[in-house]
Amino acid sequence: MQLFIMRHGQASPYGISDAERELTEHGKLEVLSMAKHLQNKAICFDQVLVSPFKRAQQTAKILATTLDSPFPAQTVDFITPSGSARNVHDYIDGVSFDSSGKKIDRLLIVSHMPLVSYLVEELTGGQQSPIFQTAGLAEINYDVKLMTGQLMRLISPGKLVN
Repeated sequence: MQLFIMRHGQASPYGISDAERELTEHGKLEVLSMAKHLQNKAICFDQVLVSPFKRAQQTAKILATTLDSPFPAQTVDFITPSGSARNVHDYIDGVSFDSSGKKIDRLLIVSHMPLVSYLVEELTGGQQSPIFQTAGLAEINYDVKLMTGQLMRLISPGKLVN
C-alpha cells in the first residue's frame, strides 16, 4: 500500500479553540500547490482519513476539489495533534480494504504536528521522525502483511519538483 501522510496547510494562530483554527490564505495556496503536484503525478487516493479539526477538513476539501478523481473521505476523531500514533497504526492495519471489500492501494491521512511526525516513526519502525512543514507530505511504502513501511520521500510546497 502507498500511504501518504499530510500535514494541513498554514493555519491562523487564533480561533475559538484549537479545533476551530482555519487555514490562512497562504495555507490554502500551500495546499493547492501540493494538490497540483499530486495531480501532475497522477496520484489518486482510494481512501482519505481526515482529522475533525477545521484546518485539516479545509485541507482535504481543497485536495478533493483540485484532484481529477474524487475520493472517499472519512473523518476520524483520533487523528488530532495529540492523537496516538500507535492507535492510528492499528487503525490503518484494520482498514486495508474499503467498505466494498476492495483492497486500498493508496491511503491519505490529513492531520497535524506532532502526530504526523510520530506516525511516520511508528509506521517505519522508528526509521525517522521528520518535522513536517505546513502542507508537507510523506510517502511510505507500507507492507500490510508485515505491518511496517519505508519512508520514500517527504515533500513540501516550497520544495516541489514536478
